[in-house]
Amino acid sequence: MPSDFDAVFSALKPILSKYEKRLKVKTDTPKEYSLVTKSPSQFPQHKGQPMWFGAIRTGKAYVSFHLMPLYMSAPLIDAVPPSLKSRMQGKTCFNFKTKPDSGVLNDLKTLTGEAVNDWAAKKWL
Repeated sequence: MPSDFDAVFSALKPILSKYEKRLKVKTDTPKEYSLVTKSPSQFPQHKGQPMWFGAIRTGKAYVSFHLMPLYMSAPLIDAVPPSLKSRMQGKTCFNFKTKPDSGVLNDLKTLTGEAVNDWAAKKWL
């Protein structure tokens, strides 16, 4: 694992941790940080468990930022800016090998805020 992954993780974590009061911290370690909903999901497939909102994970090849609301909202998928689309793997994961510049961080902050607002409007938070 490259040594600058710690810097990448540190740059990404505040984007999610900003929402700790509205969501619940599930994992908070130096290599993984994740948030879930405070209340159980009403969806049968979640079997009454909280819904996973987002996470940051340090892997062998990159640091990944997962934003689960993208699975459930076509408007959010359409709102993903080009600076993030180039980093997407699948529908909800953005990969980073180096610390992102301020423009990419701002785009990710905006998208995450829109995701929180989307779930709040649906009364999932």
